[in-house]
Amino acid sequence: MPVVRWPQKYEEAVFSSSEDRIRASNGSIAVAGFSIVPLSRPDKGPGLAGVGSLKPSRDSGSTHSWFTRAGESLFTVLFPGDCRICGMPLLNISRLPVCRECLEQIHPVEGQVCSICGERVLSAYAENDADGLRRCPLCRRIDRPFSRAVAYGSYDGGLRELIHLLKYNGVRPAANVLGRMLAETIAALEPAFGQPKVAAIPVPLFKTRRRQRGFNQAELITRGALKLLPVERFELAADVLARTRDTRSQIGLTSHQRRENMRGAFAVARAEDVIGREVLLVDDVYTTGTTLSECARVVRRAGASQVWVATVARTLKNPSFNVVRSESFAKDLASAWVPENS
Repeated sequence: MPVVRWPQKYEEAVFSSSEDRIRASNGSIAVAGFSIVPLSRPDKGPGLAGVGSLKPSRDSGSTHSWFTRAGESLFTVLFPGDCRICGMPLLNISRLPVCRECLEQIHPVEGQVCSICGERVLSAYAENDADGLRRCPLCRRIDRPFSRAVAYGSYDGGLRELIHLLKYNGVRPAANVLGRMLAETIAALEPAFGQPKVAAIPVPLFKTRRRQRGFNQAELITRGALKLLPVERFELAADVLARTRDTRSQIGLTSHQRRENMRGAFAVARAEDVIGREVLLVDDVYTTGTTLSECARVVRRAGASQVWVATVARTLKNPSFNVVRSESFAKDLASAWVPENS
């Protein structure tokens, strides 16, 4: 089982109801109620164990607990704030403007999913193929440019709001929480890697978009995840892949328009860093897979031996998604698919 390392120090940030960060300092967190989503530990079993708090040790004694409760009470009086997801008052000293209850509602993907792209698989396709893999209708018809794509959770509810806090509101502490989720996902994928060290490449932003935002959310999340994974297994390669032109929003575009929108939008800046290597592409969200597929094709053409994909969230079909509609969609997309060597 992959070993996940747990950092001892964090950047503390306190949020007010005005939605501004009003204090930030570096230091060890030694108070209860620290709102963060840790990975499962060996002694806690699977899932997001210990969500929402880092509890003080028993050796700290009742005096420490009394001061902790007093400090939190003073915090709620001086710095009243509301959870950005549910709107309830924040009662704990937190580096995130999100309450423990909302974090506890974020769960990993459940049910049958495609072994290749991670899409939800309907009952008609729930059986494994001869190679032991379970494939959705689309992955039965086309060859993906990546070996496998995995995601932590469904892109809805609290997870979607948490990603938006980072992406559109600049709440950077969310990156470490999302990074923990990503680390759990990568740890589950790690046994499939064939090389001792994998190059982790965040999907880049175009330079003007990054300048406006001030950061690349995929890179922040990747850095947060790699802090918790064995350092000898992964190498951050943030500048290997470049976005060569800006692209319009994919929202509302057809599958063909999405592919045309992304065609030629990426290039490998340093081919020597990917030739003959396994590459792990990382992004915040997998929607239709158009962006990540284009990145995977570019990296493979540059010489990568194998490409994997890991994201924090993925859009998933509703369980009641009609099978006939799914087959029709797969047929249309497959007929318009452009082979990699074209």
